[in-house]
Amino acid sequence: MGLRVQLTKRADGGAVLRCVRADGSATWQRQDGPRARFFPFHDLTHFAVETTLGFRHAFYGLIADGWEIADTGGKGKRGRLPAESVLAEHVVGLLDRERVGAAAPLSAAEFNAQLEQLAASGRVEGARPFTDAELTAVRRLADTLHGRWAALPAGSTLELVFDGAGGAP
Repeated sequence: MGLRVQLTKRADGGAVLRCVRADGSATWQRQDGPRARFFPFHDLTHFAVETTLGFRHAFYGLIADGWEIADTGGKGKRGRLPAESVLAEHVVGLLDRERVGAAAPLSAAEFNAQLEQLAASGRVEGARPFTDAELTAVRRLADTLHGRWAALPAGSTLELVFDGAGGAP
């Protein structure tokens, strides 16, 4: 059994992300106010990116390996994030820009050029080029998950399983 990702939409407009590991241990984070409108979609985009592109050492992979959510910012007791986690965060960030309307969807060439600029500045290591087909698959899964979240009634939980093996669920 993989990591159970539970995203709960609270009646007060907040959200709770709870991740239950295979050993039964859990970590969670509550989002309130404006953060509650952004982070569920961001977390679901992470899920789409990590499962579709096969990232094993990004946000959900770290959680599955025993990291606490608070440590995934790179400032907790675990220290610096693995390069794959930093790369995933930038991939998700580029997709978040599209989602909030700050940028039109990028072609693979444009997307890869953005990542190359980040690599040249030393902000990303180990970036590989992504294809249009990969980005389309990520966007489709993200759109599906975002739709499921938007339709979820207050007080309900969206549950997904991250198995770390790659490939969409």
